[in-house]
Amino acid sequence: MNYLLDTHVLLWSVISPTKLSERVREILFSAEGTKFVSALSLWEISLKYSIGKLELKPVSPLEFLGYIKKSGFKTLSLTSETASSFYNLQILKNRDPFDLMLAWQVIRGGYILLSKDKGFDDYQKDGLKRIW
Repeated sequence: MNYLLDTHVLLWSVISPTKLSERVREILFSAEGTKFVSALSLWEISLKYSIGKLELKPVSPLEFLGYIKKSGFKTLSLTSETASSFYNLQILKNRDPFDLMLAWQVIRGGYILLSKDKGFDDYQKDGLKRIW
């Protein structure tokens, strides 16, 4: 199984692991499956931190990359194919560009999304699978 962490799952795994569901904690700390963090999540964290919408303690945005490597997570780049085919995703209720591209990465790559956000369930008909 290949899993993609939503941004809040990455944040909580570093700062507040108790906020994660038991099922997500089991997946994250299990040797089974490959866990990916999208470069989009790193950009979202860095952007929100720089404009004051996200406070991080005790780490900085740059330190998340080290945490990802230390945890055995893999980074997932945004490929030009994924970016250019994004128009195929029907935009529903959620208009957050980070969430929409994460959804598209999950659908195109056949990942399972680890997220508390039930808004992603609107894309189940497109093949998106979410675990919380």
